[in-house]
Amino acid sequence: MTQIAPTPKPPPSATTAVTIHVTGKIRNPGVYRLPTGSRVADAVTAAGGVSRTASTGSLNLARRLIDGEQIVVGAPAGQQPQQPLPAADPATTVLDLNTATTDQLEQLPGVGEVLAARITEFRTNRGGFTTVDQLREVTGIGPRKFEEIKPKVRV
Repeated sequence: MTQIAPTPKPPPSATTAVTIHVTGKIRNPGVYRLPTGSRVADAVTAAGGVSRTASTGSLNLARRLIDGEQIVVGAPAGQQPQQPLPAADPATTVLDLNTATTDQLEQLPGVGEVLAARITEFRTNRGGFTTVDQLREVTGIGPRKFEEIKPKVRV
């Protein structure tokens, strides 16, 4: 297997950076600011690399980072942390498509377990949503369902 070294990037600025939390079996856990478009591999490198006993097998090192996310190194697959459910009334809450958990997404009109999983899979594979309109690209969201969901989500 060939290792790909992270490409050098300019220093992050307030408008071109993501803030992420790297924790788990990592040499220097903490909060890091990386340039927008950085990958999970860049976050692991910024945090000093994995500890000797850790594995990155559960991480997609090529995935783009999403602002405000937490990367847990060495967690079993499927055990990445989830954000707590909102305390506000789900009927009035506007969810961020890039940080909402599958449980939170299931609170949207017409969104069940399967569709919530498709939304999070789309988000993971694409490195996050850049517009709410990208929901139309998720299998199972037609024009009518999109119009119901649109006012209840943001990016």
